[in-house]
Amino acid sequence: MKVLLVNGSTKIHGCTYRALSEMAKIFNEQGIETEIIEMGASAIYDCMGCGYCQKNHKCVFNDDLVNVIIEKAKTCDGFVFGSPVFYAHPSGQILSLLDRLFYSASSVFYQKVGCAIVSARRAGTTASLDVLNKYLLDAAMIVPGSSYWNMVHGRKSEEVEEDKEGLQTMRNLALNMAWIMKCIDFCKQNGILPPKLEEKVWTNFVR
Repeated sequence: MKVLLVNGSTKIHGCTYRALSEMAKIFNEQGIETEIIEMGASAIYDCMGCGYCQKNHKCVFNDDLVNVIIEKAKTCDGFVFGSPVFYAHPSGQILSLLDRLFYSASSVFYQKVGCAIVSARRAGTTASLDVLNKYLLDAAMIVPGSSYWNMVHGRKSEEVEEDKEGLQTMRNLALNMAWIMKCIDFCKQNGILPPKLEEKVWTNFVR
C-alpha cells in the first residue's frame, strides 16, 4: 500500500511539510509506503473549463504537477493534501491544482482514503479544512477523523515542534488512515467490494 502526500505550500520543508512528515513517519511504521510531493514555488495553471479532460481523463496542461499526480494516484491507496492558511483559506496554488485534479480524474480517487491537513500561524484553519474536504467528499472518498481538527500551528517549522497537540493529531490521523486502508484491503481480498453507486444525475437550478 502507498500514501501520496501533497504539500500545497510554496515553502519547501516549512510548517505544512513538518505536519505531513509526522504522518509519513506513522505510515512507514505501519508498513505503508509514502511519497511527499512539494509544490514549492512552481506555477500552477487555473482550470480553463475547456472540457479536454472529460474526454481524455487528464488535463490539457502537461507542464505542471497535475498530470504527474494523476499518474501517481492510480497506484496509491491513500492521499493527504496539505496547505498553509492564507486569509482564512487554503493556498491558491493547491486550490488550482485540486480544481483540475478532481475535475479531470476524480475516478482515480473514488472510494479511496483521503484527508486534508492545514498549518497556520493563528486562525482560519477550520474554514480552510472545510474547503479542502469538499474535494474529497465529492469524489466519494473515505475521510477519516483524528483526535482534533487536522491542523498544526506555527509561523515556522521550529514552532510547529512546540505544537504537541497538533503533531499528535497528525499521528492519530495517520493511524486511523492506515487502519481504514488495511480494512479496505482485507475486504477486497475476501470478496467484499465497494458498492457501485448510482449514475450521476445533474440538476440545474436555473432553468
